[in-house]
Amino acid sequence: MSTNNLYHKEAKEKIKALAEAIDFTMMATNLGHKPFSAIPMSTKKVDQNGTIWFLSGKDSQHNKDILKDHNIQLMYSKPSTMSFMILYGEAKITKDHAILKELYGKSDDLWFEGIEDPNLTAIQFEPKEAHYWEPKHNKLVTLFKMGVGALTGKQAEIGEEGQLTI
Repeated sequence: MSTNNLYHKEAKEKIKALAEAIDFTMMATNLGHKPFSAIPMSTKKVDQNGTIWFLSGKDSQHNKDILKDHNIQLMYSKPSTMSFMILYGEAKITKDHAILKELYGKSDDLWFEGIEDPNLTAIQFEPKEAHYWEPKHNKLVTLFKMGVGALTGKQAEIGEEGQLTI
């Protein structure tokens, strides 16, 4: 695995690309306590600044946790492509109608009673630290290289990982 640390604009682009490609993340809140809380969340938007947006229920436990402590961790994982990203940062909750309207989609009707649902909120996540891992090739080639490495005893160059500095 090679290291490729990315900075500023390239880091934001990598965050956007991976968060959108993976979509679902485990959002961890209540980080100062054991066990912390974690819930799966679908990424609604990643803007050009690397800010990640989610929709959430005002009465949810993770919203309550964020109101007490705005530090959260996101863990993106897509084993089918062997792509992973972990982010640490700060979250804010908003009821801004323009933002809710932009983020809301028909599938969100499963969780909310439309855009006017009084329980509907958005979570704005600003990453402070991030790290990623992803393959250089598709999964089949990666698995083949891992197998060859296991047979030959030589470490296979299968992917890259690095810090994302915003």
